[in-house]
Amino acid sequence: MRSGAKVAIVGGVFAVVASGVGYGGYNLWNGITGGSGSGTNSASGSEGRRTGPVTPEEVTATSKDFLAAWATGESETAARLTNDPVAAGPVLLGFREDAKVSAATITPGPASGATVPFTVKATVTTTGISRSWTYTSRLTVVRGQTTGRPLVDWKPGVLHPKLTTPTARIRTGGAKTGEIRAVDYKGRELTAEKYPSLGPVLDQLRQRYGSTFGGKPGIEVYIDSGSQSVPDTTLLTLAKGEPGRLETTIDADVQAAAEKAVKRYGTASVVAVKPSTGAVRAIANNPATGFNTAFQGKTMPGSTMKIVTAALLLEKGLVQADRVTECPPTAMYNGRTIRNLDGFSLDGATFGKSFAKSCNTAFIKKIDDVEKTEGDDFGLAREAKEVFGIGLDWKTGISSEDGSVPEASGGAAAEQYIGQGTVTMNPLNIASITATAKDGTFRQPYLVARNVDDREFAVAGRRLPSSVARQLRDMMRLTATAPYGTATGVMSSVSGDKGAKTGSAEVDGQGVSDSWFTGFADDLAAAAFVQGGGHGGTAAGPVVAQVLNAR
Repeated sequence: MRSGAKVAIVGGVFAVVASGVGYGGYNLWNGITGGSGSGTNSASGSEGRRTGPVTPEEVTATSKDFLAAWATGESETAARLTNDPVAAGPVLLGFREDAKVSAATITPGPASGATVPFTVKATVTTTGISRSWTYTSRLTVVRGQTTGRPLVDWKPGVLHPKLTTPTARIRTGGAKTGEIRAVDYKGRELTAEKYPSLGPVLDQLRQRYGSTFGGKPGIEVYIDSGSQSVPDTTLLTLAKGEPGRLETTIDADVQAAAEKAVKRYGTASVVAVKPSTGAVRAIANNPATGFNTAFQGKTMPGSTMKIVTAALLLEKGLVQADRVTECPPTAMYNGRTIRNLDGFSLDGATFGKSFAKSCNTAFIKKIDDVEKTEGDDFGLAREAKEVFGIGLDWKTGISSEDGSVPEASGGAAAEQYIGQGTVTMNPLNIASITATAKDGTFRQPYLVARNVDDREFAVAGRRLPSSVARQLRDMMRLTATAPYGTATGVMSSVSGDKGAKTGSAEVDGQGVSDSWFTGFADDLAAAAFVQGGGHGGTAAGPVVAQVLNAR
């Protein structure tokens, strides 16, 4: 396509205009077949097969040819300009036939290397209703492996960034489920526009409960996920349906604080839970769309796991909060050397102080004693499951992961004691662990009340002995208030009865550790994760403090 070309609408149908000159099928076909003309898509004939990175001229010409063919409704032509025409063809054809796009203008922006952003301005028409629809996406041009031709690297996300799986399609028509009007526990409406992190959550709630509460479907442009387990996503509403009202456990004030707090970092998540009931008060992620890391993430939690490890040691009578415990600079276990941050040691310190200072070696030195008391059947995995509910198949109301602490021995067990190795958690799990420590009893976190669909909540095998729960709370209070506590600085702004635990997880191949922080204030517990954030109090800590201050 000539420089300055763009796609436009003429007479309500797809057409292409290039600097005021009509642009027809010959040049498109020439680009596809690699004819002998002067177009930069040519890759055969006298020039032979091209190799090496695509040139800026090839990026410009290929992207414009592809966008022109797509906009004019030539889905087969557009597909043949990609490196996977078999997959691309039906998706591109569906843009007109399934999504009911009657007209479109697609305007490419300046290329960044081989990537070209573009804006789609479309008109969707169905059952006598027409609506404008605008969005942005991007494509990348690569060199074909066999032909050497420059081609669009096909992914469904080229058509729309929210098309993330091969089975997903954009459709227009009556939605498959009724609409819902989700509200917080005080009756305040929750929308994705006001609370962006709740967008994917609201999609799941609609799929699960939209028809249950009398909601009637509207006419929408939506992404049909093609899967029962993945919710559809509304892209544009042409005619509103009648929403049913669904009450959640969210607190709009806490949610607003959580949304604001995670925006400080590129990848961050936080969850807040009410210890006395298990009600989820906030869920926030940055980025706000896509994967719900706060509920579904699976990564090492670092020293926040020491809450569970401390409970195990206290239950076995191997430590007490006010009794002296060894805290050397390093400790060896089964060939693994475990160190404290910057090699610090605590001479004559109590276990409570070692907890508050996050002394790794104080925990590692007790592994042999754990195994001598009652054997491997009463280890960290059992403590995590029987007391803190980890791995019990939680029924929160949306998709969630409930944490994992596999059975381990030797060096792997040593890593688990300090939240490394095979232990995986997310902010929901760590917030729940903190809530259990605060309340003394595991109460399964939930976003929608159980009587809405009569689902069974997970129940832990036993509660924490009262003396253990008291000592855990006291040690977390020291962490948040004592001069030597690793969380004292960040928790200084939080009022009320408060406690905390910092954590950092060292991830292979990642130069800076992940930041973890969890804490409670009165009847609210929160946990946050910041990828590559460093020490727990540095990044994740301020996120939790901001959420707790919103209670």
